[in-house]
Amino acid sequence: MYKSPYLQPYKGKTTRHTCPECGQKDSFTLYLDGDTHQPIHPKVGICNRAIKCGYHYPPKQFYQDNPSYPVETRHASSNNMLPSFTKLPTSPQPPGEIPFSFVEKSASYSSNFIRFLCEFMTEKQMKYMGDNYALGATKNKEVIFWQIDTKGCVRTGKIMQYNPETGRRVKHQSGAINWVHNKLKMSGALPEDFNLRQCFFGEHLLKIYPDATVCIVESEKSALISSAVFTDCIWLATGGLTNFTVDKCQILRGRNVILYPDLNAFDKWNEIASQIRKSIKIDISVSTLLEDIATPEAKAKGLDVADFMISHLRNNRSISSTEIAEPDPEPDPINPPPPSAPPRFTPGLEAMIDRNPEVLNLIDKLDLIEY
Repeated sequence: MYKSPYLQPYKGKTTRHTCPECGQKDSFTLYLDGDTHQPIHPKVGICNRAIKCGYHYPPKQFYQDNPSYPVETRHASSNNMLPSFTKLPTSPQPPGEIPFSFVEKSASYSSNFIRFLCEFMTEKQMKYMGDNYALGATKNKEVIFWQIDTKGCVRTGKIMQYNPETGRRVKHQSGAINWVHNKLKMSGALPEDFNLRQCFFGEHLLKIYPDATVCIVESEKSALISSAVFTDCIWLATGGLTNFTVDKCQILRGRNVILYPDLNAFDKWNEIASQIRKSIKIDISVSTLLEDIATPEAKAKGLDVADFMISHLRNNRSISSTEIAEPDPEPDPINPPPPSAPPRFTPGLEAMIDRNPEVLNLIDKLDLIEY
C-alpha cells in the first residue's frame, strides 16, 4: 500500500539540517519517503524560519521538476502525481489517539513556563488557563501543550522548555522541543505506525464554548496569555505557520474568527485567510492591530500579542501591589457630590489604561468587551 512522504520527526539536532536557501543551520526539515523512510532529496523539505526564509520544496513539486527520477521511488502526495501502479486508501485513516490518562498524569503547574507567568499573573488567571487548556509538566519542568480535538481525542502534546526568568523558549538544547507521541512510541506505549494528525492547540474549547468568537495566534504561549486577559473569546494556537492550513480550519466552519499574526507575518496570514474563505463558509478577518500600534523596534524583533500582553500585565501587577490608597474624605452633607457613572472597566483594566492609553485602543479594536 502506498505511503505518503512525511516530514522528518524531531529527535534532536541531528534531525534538523542546514537550509539550502538561507544557509541557517539546524533549521531545515527534510521530507522522508513513506516506504523507505529515507530523505527524498537534500533539497526537498521546509525551512522552519517561515518568515525570514519561507523555503518549502514539497515532494510533489520535486517530482514534477524531475520526471526522470527513478520510478520506484517516485511517491507523491496527490492523485495526479501517483504512479499508475499505486492505489490510494479507500478512506483516510483516523487520527491516532493518545489515552487521556497521560493528560491526567501530567497535569501540573510545576513547569518553568508557569513559574515565569507567576511573576505577573494572578492565581485566578493561572487556574483559568490550567483548567481550560489542561497544561502539563515533565520532571524536567518542561511544559506540555496538549492538542485535544472537539471529540476529546488527544492527538499529541508539544513538550517545550522555557527560561523561567525571561519566558523565552530554550532553543538548541536537548529537549528544547519534543512530542509526547514520539516519547510514547520510543517507550512502546504507542505503535510505530501511530497516525499523527495535529489540530489547533485549544481546539477542544470550540465545543465547550459554541458561540464564542475564535481568536487564532501562532504560539501556544500567546494563546494562553491572551486567554487570561480576554476571557470572552476562545484563543487557539496554530503552533507554527506550517500547521495553519485550510484542512485544519474545517473545524471552524460557521464561526466568527479573528487572526492575530505576529509582527511582520500579516501578509502571510492574510494570504492563508484568503485561501480559507474560498474553501470554507466562515467569517474570518486578519487583525492589523499589532502592525498599527507597534514601534519600528518592535517590528524588527517580530514581537507577538503575548509580548504586549505581558507588558500590560506587569504594569497592572506593579500598580496593584505598590499603590497605597488615600483615605476617603469626610462626606459633605450640604453639597453631596453628583452620582458617578458606573465604571467602564474593572479596576485592573482601568489601571492598565492609565499607564498605557494604547490598551484602550487594543480593547476597542479587539471588540472583546461590551460596555
